[in-house]
Amino acid sequence: MQTPLSRRTALKASGITVALPLLESMSIAVDGTQHPPPKRMVCICNTLGLHAPSLFPTTTGSNYESTEYLDILQRHRKEFTLFAGLSHPDQVGKDPHDTEMTFLTSARNPGLGGFRNTISIDQFAAEKIGNVTRYPSVSLSSNRKKSQSFTRNGVMIPADDMPSQVYTKLFLRGSQKEIRQQRQRLADGHSILDSVIEQIRSIERTTPSTDKRQLEQYFDSIRVAETELNNSEVWLDRPKPSVQTVTPENIADPSDLVGRVRSLLNLIPLILQTDSSRVISVVIQSDHGTPNIDGVSDGHHPLSHHGRDPERIAQLKIIEMEILTCLSDFLDGLKQPSENGSDLLEQTSVLFGSNLGNANAHDPRNLPIILAGGKHKHGRFIQHNKKDNVPLCNLFVSLLQSMGIEADRFGSSTGTIDM
Repeated sequence: MQTPLSRRTALKASGITVALPLLESMSIAVDGTQHPPPKRMVCICNTLGLHAPSLFPTTTGSNYESTEYLDILQRHRKEFTLFAGLSHPDQVGKDPHDTEMTFLTSARNPGLGGFRNTISIDQFAAEKIGNVTRYPSVSLSSNRKKSQSFTRNGVMIPADDMPSQVYTKLFLRGSQKEIRQQRQRLADGHSILDSVIEQIRSIERTTPSTDKRQLEQYFDSIRVAETELNNSEVWLDRPKPSVQTVTPENIADPSDLVGRVRSLLNLIPLILQTDSSRVISVVIQSDHGTPNIDGVSDGHHPLSHHGRDPERIAQLKIIEMEILTCLSDFLDGLKQPSENGSDLLEQTSVLFGSNLGNANAHDPRNLPIILAGGKHKHGRFIQHNKKDNVPLCNLFVSLLQSMGIEADRFGSSTGTIDM
């Protein structure tokens, strides 16, 4: 007979508390019934797109003929679906690369005067899931703090780009002194918010109606900050999960694009397996200079504007094939046992794509979108209308629903996509 384990089960010895990762037996309730494992979502964006002729097949359906890019993912063929003909509408903005801001939001006309971003799909999901995990969401970046995660108020959530810091935050408990300092910082944060709220409320009584909307938006931001502080306090005394790995080293050289991407992706199975978060976003930035990859002698960004030069396309393909190799290895890493006899990949919807369909022309239409895992019907290439694209947000709504989140609309959606 299997003895049920509590999710809070810990090993205690010599004053040291060690939390166990999420085990199959932990999904068995006290009454002996077995609950399904939680659904997860990982969104990965390669901001400079993928060379379309090397990615998209000429045939559709489950019998599509593979391409040189899809050959890299061949061992996962039955575990992913490739989409074409998806995009966000009205993505012409101030700068062609401003679409990086809207890949997960679909907000229209990014960067133009009066533009205000909307909530990203990862943050929408995190809001609905709530405080069931230590971190409602995790945002990662291959270089610097710029992310694609935006709050309901259109405020960017800074990304983590140092694997060692992510590891420390998620898995290392810290000394009693550090915990006391963190508790004091949380208390200080509450004090500041209380003071700000009191002052703004007094101003609001004499504020013209034209300014009240702006104040309400400001209050929304205050409420978000307050919720985050409360969540941090709830988890402060709970032991962090113990993982049998060493703290990853940070890669100082920004030109080591592949190494940086791999170091971030290697963290994700640990985050999911320990149920530290169920919503993760990763952005592969365009500002790595000339990648330290054999056969590449120019920057990733300049090469994406290849002007159809065969030599430049050849170098670009080397970079993109390395990125797709990272994706393939990442999917391998998710095929480890999880709950109820399934693996993490079966419980995790992995969205990989880009905000640009043709980086050479800065074209945000016909985006390269790969959906893997999540027990969706896979092994297909689905081609939507190239001239009249289907909103990418239709796929976003389907992803939210597959996670058990009630959502009929998101962003620019007009419906759903059958998966």
